[in-house]
Amino acid sequence: MITRTAACVQGSRWQQTLSDSITDPHELFELLGLDADLLPAALEASGSFPLRVPHPFLQRMRKGDINDPLLQQVLPTAAELISTAGYSVDPLVERPKNTHKGIIHKYSGRVLLVVGSTCAVNCRYCFRRHFPYEENRLNKRQWQEALDYITKDDTIREVIYSGGDPLALNDQRLKWLTEAIAEIPHVERLRVHTRLPIVIPERVCTELLGWLTSTRLKTLVVVHCNHPNEIDDNVGYALQQLQQSGCMVLNQTVLLKGVNDNPEVLINLSEKLISWGVYPYYLHVLDKVQGAAHFDIDHTTAQRIVGQMMKLGSGYLIPKLTVEQAGAASKLPLQPLL
Repeated sequence: MITRTAACVQGSRWQQTLSDSITDPHELFELLGLDADLLPAALEASGSFPLRVPHPFLQRMRKGDINDPLLQQVLPTAAELISTAGYSVDPLVERPKNTHKGIIHKYSGRVLLVVGSTCAVNCRYCFRRHFPYEENRLNKRQWQEALDYITKDDTIREVIYSGGDPLALNDQRLKWLTEAIAEIPHVERLRVHTRLPIVIPERVCTELLGWLTSTRLKTLVVVHCNHPNEIDDNVGYALQQLQQSGCMVLNQTVLLKGVNDNPEVLINLSEKLISWGVYPYYLHVLDKVQGAAHFDIDHTTAQRIVGQMMKLGSGYLIPKLTVEQAGAASKLPLQPLL
């Protein structure tokens, strides 16, 4: 039986866990018993994009295994220091769409709010690892200007909380923002993109569930999980709590070389998600961000992997394989190769 203590605790506990996250490569190497020869590169790579990994996520890694799929996602390496042709600091060309502080408006019918400037975990493949968060930190007046922007555009039906990780903000601020958005008549849905329920499942607390479900808005939570080893019972229970409160919960995965570029691994991930009531949503081909080229997989290989997945599991276990192209009207689907 799964206890309720992991997810239903007072709201301050998750903040302490977040604050205690590992940010020093020395500590990471010591706790996991990693080869010290790799430490100098980790220190250098973390200078441009800091290490950050919370202890609950670290505890799911295999000690002494440099190839652990969870560790590979967060470990700074020498490969990040290589400048690769065709990769950019703004691979989706979001800067021109970031015309108002805190707002990225790329697609029709929805708008993205840069709610948080930090994450609970710094994924080394992050397409926003070079994003100017310092230019998108809003004070109360600027938040009102962002709300006015949404109010004036009655084509906007959905508001997306993103960042950084929006759930790294405190619940009081998120409650205020959500209630303000709910007062805009033409907005129907709130979508929250977050990794926190995966890496710090205790983030799913009473306060969070309260503001997520207390307005008229239909709420969707899109979590980000890349490997079945990321899901333990505490994570599963947190995902259940979100669903039981009335949220639709979906998952998106990034296809990463050396982490999950295997149809059996991905089907296992989908099976685990479904067992907790979460449906696979997107499988993303890596966005070509500078510093992450070593994770990339070509489109044909990605299509073949998904084609093999289709032979291994039911249709609802197969996420949509997509690639994001700067300037396109939506994410673009890639057809599986059988």
